[in-house]
Amino acid sequence: MARQAASSTPDISVVVPVFDEEGAAPALAREIASAFKGRNYEMIFVDDASRDGTRAALKALSAEIPQLRVLSHRKNAGQSRALRSGILSARGAIIVTLDGDGQNDPADGPALADALAAGPPELALVGGERVKRQDSAAKKVASRVGNGVRKRLLRDTANDTGCGLKAFRREAFLRLPYFDHIHRYLPALMQREGYRTAFRPVNHRHRQSGASKYTNLGRLWASLSDLMGVIWLQSRARDPGGVDEV
Repeated sequence: MARQAASSTPDISVVVPVFDEEGAAPALAREIASAFKGRNYEMIFVDDASRDGTRAALKALSAEIPQLRVLSHRKNAGQSRALRSGILSARGAIIVTLDGDGQNDPADGPALADALAAGPPELALVGGERVKRQDSAAKKVASRVGNGVRKRLLRDTANDTGCGLKAFRREAFLRLPYFDHIHRYLPALMQREGYRTAFRPVNHRHRQSGASKYTNLGRLWASLSDLMGVIWLQSRARDPGGVDEV
């Protein structure tokens, strides 16, 4: 895609939620700019009421990276809400999301966006599946168990919904029922709406700064109630088989 003037509507909106990531966010923004260079895109960082210098560090990059937009929550609302704030503000038809800790590799983002754009209209999401994960053994085991249980119960075909690197159609996302932690259930919810999903292997990196905002126990507790909620949503879905104007 040829790069267009900054005032034109972007094709792709890269959305990154951040909370207390002063050490990682500026470098990540520069990596995103390098990965998407030559494309018609915008980059939206959503600061979820950080307590450090994250917002100021990102704002200082605006002159260096004209595609960068910085949104800020007035109070902390969590990763899913930060993503939704960015997506609601986004102007691109294709959304690419990354975690703000730098463990997702921005170099994988364009390939996911291209795979989505090249697919049929019913393909709404291309998700990343992390290979050679750079996490602790306990975190990898917990993730493997959680993904296995979720995949069996929801039949969403996804091996790794915890990967923050995804490309999806903004219009499709806005059709989904919103709830906290929705970002972990996007494949199942997209399929509930009649869309198709696909997955591609992506790189995963060590965290270079900051600390994880989640614990295995906290993630498990949230996942149990969320999983039951998504199962209920699936049970209440009705498929009209298509809509025709007559």
